[in-house]
Amino acid sequence: MKLLFYSDTVFSYGGVQRVLAEIAKKLAMRHDVTILSLDTATDMSMYGYADSDVKFDYIRYGKVSPIEHLLCKGYSFMFKKMLPHTPTTSFLYARSSFLPTYRKALAEKINSGGYDVVIAVHAFLSLHLASISSSISAKSVAWIHNSYEALFKKSSPYLPGLEKHFSFQMKHLDRIVVLSSSDRQLFATRMGLPTTVIYNPLTVSPQGEGSSSHKRFIGVGRFSHGHKGFDLLIQAFALFSHRHTGWSLELVGEGPELPLYQRLISEHHLEGKVILSPFTKEIQKHYASSSVYVLSSRWEGFGLVLLEAMSHGLPIIASDLPVTHELLDDRGVAVFFENGNISHLAECLRYMAEEADLGKMKEQALAYATTFSIDRTTEKWEELFSL
Repeated sequence: MKLLFYSDTVFSYGGVQRVLAEIAKKLAMRHDVTILSLDTATDMSMYGYADSDVKFDYIRYGKVSPIEHLLCKGYSFMFKKMLPHTPTTSFLYARSSFLPTYRKALAEKINSGGYDVVIAVHAFLSLHLASISSSISAKSVAWIHNSYEALFKKSSPYLPGLEKHFSFQMKHLDRIVVLSSSDRQLFATRMGLPTTVIYNPLTVSPQGEGSSSHKRFIGVGRFSHGHKGFDLLIQAFALFSHRHTGWSLELVGEGPELPLYQRLISEHHLEGKVILSPFTKEIQKHYASSSVYVLSSRWEGFGLVLLEAMSHGLPIIASDLPVTHELLDDRGVAVFFENGNISHLAECLRYMAEEADLGKMKEQALAYATTFSIDRTTEKWEELFSL
């Protein structure tokens, strides 16, 4: 079977990039797998592609005529600001937001490869694929990595005001994959869209185990605006550290919120207690030198870092999101805090430092992490392709 993953960025640090790499490499052992990307290869060893059978292709959406650009931009503006969102207006918006020249280029690229299945990675590219579904011979699959809430309901959603448009367009695809049962229910009840749940797999090979003796909390993720809640975590740690001077906090990542974190560290006099570390290919060393993982996110599609942390024996403090409850409830590995509540998060830090049986939680975390194997995940993808 010839499979094509259509993705925006491949060679950058991120959970989606890691998951794509592991699944593509595993599927390439049995299938002809290509990744069609909007960026170019920078480091084929970054996610182990150099040692795999995964192929790469690239597409560039260049300049279009001024008339095409003007007409499409004008209609897109009217759709967002003035027009009712109906199947007809949505159909036209799908063709104005993803320009006709671009749609033609993507359809030609897909058809020329003779692919059996095309998987669009992320909601934006899934909309691209939906707009050309009638022009390609391959089966079309959307792989949605953000939660329903992040796409449409949070304070700054990724697809503001486009719920109806999204529901109209996704019906043109053959399959839709989401990362949690809670999202499956939301897409079904609010949009009438049937979806398939496929959990992400563990994407790193554990190296060592964390220990309570390190007295270190850790958070890992991109320092993007609002998302990971590291600003909340730093403030909670400031409250916690008033009475627990022996503990530290490490945040591993990069991104535009770095100056904010630096400012909060300075304001709360946490220099030397809160460590900001850049992304690294050797993230396992950071997990293994920690005691407890903290997922302080305001929203999550899945939370891949939870699996990585548990595979190193780290108990979890997690924001009480639907997906974290789905993954962690009744597993004996986590405590939850109210999303956005700094004082409650500080109390959870205190509980882990003073009362929790971290040794028992560690053993349960190690055992549970083994259930998220790449083999189990790719079996689910194989089942999807056969439908």
